[in-house]
Amino acid sequence: MLKQIRIPGARRGARHLRHFLIAGALLAPFFAAASAHAEFRVCNGTPNLVGVAIGYRASEGWITEGWWQVPASTCATLIEGELQSRYYYLYAEDAARGGRWTGDINMCVAENEFKIVGVQDCFARGYQQMGFKEYDTGRQGSWMVQLSDTPGTQESQN
Repeated sequence: MLKQIRIPGARRGARHLRHFLIAGALLAPFFAAASAHAEFRVCNGTPNLVGVAIGYRASEGWITEGWWQVPASTCATLIEGELQSRYYYLYAEDAARGGRWTGDINMCVAENEFKIVGVQDCFARGYQQMGFKEYDTGRQGSWMVQLSDTPGTQESQN
């Protein structure tokens, strides 16, 4: 036969636990919604398909990744979740007209889908070298870059 044992203060602890669980359940959607929006996105404001590559600093060193194919008038998420670096680097090419969005920071790219560790000796390692544009996110959790045909309207927003 089971014997019921009473623990002093157990009801009070259970009541606090119940309140804690209810509060957690009510607040969970707000925390999930906030974290769901943390990302690095690129939006293509041109009438053509654009190929995009990104560069960033990680624990294993400099990383470049590509290619994201971003159709006209759409956006693509290049990094999901909270941004871990302050600076990100972008290079993009217009697939139809050959236009490019470039910068002064040289990094490695490959012809097909790639993830490359390191930015030195691109050619010697069988890669191409392209100039990436630097974006200072100011340590924001999210960032968005708008690519357009109009000079001066390619600035990023958070």
